[in-house]
Amino acid sequence: MKYSAIFAKTTKQTPKDEVSVNAKFLLQGGYIDKLMAGSYTLLPLGRRVERKIEQIIRTEMDKTGAQEVLMPLLHPKEIWNETGRWETAREVMYQFEKNDKSYALSFTHEEIVMDLIRKHVSSYKDLPVKLYHFSTKFRNELRAKSGILRGREFLMKDLYSAHASKEDMTHYYWQVADAYTRAFEKIGLKTIIAEAAGGVFTSEHTHEFQVEAESGEDTIYLAPGWKYAKNKEIMTDEDMARSDVKAITSIEVGNIFPLGLMYSEKMEVMFTDKDGRRKPIWLASYGIGPTRVLGTIVEVSHDGRGIIWPVSVAPYVVHIVSINQDAGALHDKLSSKGVDVLYDDRDAGAGEKLSDADLLGMPVRLVVSAKNAGKIEWKERQTADTELLTEDEVVKRLQELQRSTVTL
Repeated sequence: MKYSAIFAKTTKQTPKDEVSVNAKFLLQGGYIDKLMAGSYTLLPLGRRVERKIEQIIRTEMDKTGAQEVLMPLLHPKEIWNETGRWETAREVMYQFEKNDKSYALSFTHEEIVMDLIRKHVSSYKDLPVKLYHFSTKFRNELRAKSGILRGREFLMKDLYSAHASKEDMTHYYWQVADAYTRAFEKIGLKTIIAEAAGGVFTSEHTHEFQVEAESGEDTIYLAPGWKYAKNKEIMTDEDMARSDVKAITSIEVGNIFPLGLMYSEKMEVMFTDKDGRRKPIWLASYGIGPTRVLGTIVEVSHDGRGIIWPVSVAPYVVHIVSINQDAGALHDKLSSKGVDVLYDDRDAGAGEKLSDADLLGMPVRLVVSAKNAGKIEWKERQTADTELLTEDEVVKRLQELQRSTVTL
C-alpha cells in the first residue's frame, strides 16, 4: 500500500479533552477519528489492526467449537421485560420510543440469545450451544474518556454458551478462559485473571482478564496462595489487612460470566432431559472488546515517538521510507511475496517521513537511500539498532516474519 493513497494522514493535533496515550497516538497517527465523546471512527489503518485482533479471537473461539452468528442491535422492550432488566439496567441502556413502541440499543445480548435458543433447542440432544458474534454495543457511559478504552459505542465479541448441566457449563467456562489467554498472548498482551463481581449481569463471581498498565482505571490485588487476583470491588477487610497483598493498576480487556439459571428461569428457556423431564438451561457469557484491546495495546506498547505494534496485529509488517530515491520496485516485490507493506511515497522530507514512521509504529522500517550504496537499512521499531542488508536478505527476513503471523 502506498501511503499517499491512504485516507487520513498523520497530524500533530489532538482534541484538548483527550489526555490518554492511546487517544493521542491513534488520533495523531490517523488510526481513528473522533465524532464526539465516546464515539470514534476506525479509519483504514485502525480498521486493519482491529480486523487482525478480531481474526485472532475468532480463531480461538472456533477452536472451542463455537459458531459465529450476528444478532440484532435494535431490541424491543418486551424481551428486556422478561428478565426485568428494562428497569434495572435503565441507567446504562439507551432506550427510546418510536411509533408508540419502546426499544433499546444493545448493550449486551443475553436476552436476545436466550430468545434465539428457546426457538431452536428442545432436547438435551440439542445441547450444548455455543454462539458468538462481533457487533456494536451501546452503553450510556457517564465517564466517556480515555480514548477508545471507555466509549459509549464500541465493538464487542460476545460468546454465549448454553448447557444441560452446571458441570458442563463449568467445564466449557474454563475452556474459554484458556482460549482467551491464548488469544491475548497472540495479540501481544500478558493478562492476569482476576475474580470480580457480576454487576448487572449476575450475582455470581465472574472473572476478568486484566493487563497491567500505569494508565489503568482498575486496581487488582495479588497475594500468595490465591489462585486468581481479586478486583478491588470484592476485596474484604481481611484481604486488605494482609501485609503481603500487592496492588496492581490495570486495564480490563475481557471477562467471563457464569450466569447459571437466572436467565433461563425468567425467560422459560427449557429443555427435555433424557428422562423426559423439563429443565432450565445453564448459561454463561464471555466478552472481549476488540476496540478496547486496540487501545490497550497502545497504552502498554509505545514510547515518546509513537506506537510500537506487535507483529501479529500491526496494520503493516514493514514501512518503507524512501529518501531521494524511488522504492516502488521494492514495494511491488514485497507485496508480490505476500508481505504486508506500507510505502511512504510522498514528496516529503526525510525528517517528516522518519517521524511519521515512528508514530505509526510498524514493526520494521526500511530506509532506501542512495547513501546506503545499494543496500537497505533495516530497523525494528522496538530497538535503536540498524543494519544494512541486501534486498534478498530483506525479502527473506520479511517473509519469515509474515509467516510467523499467519501461523498464530
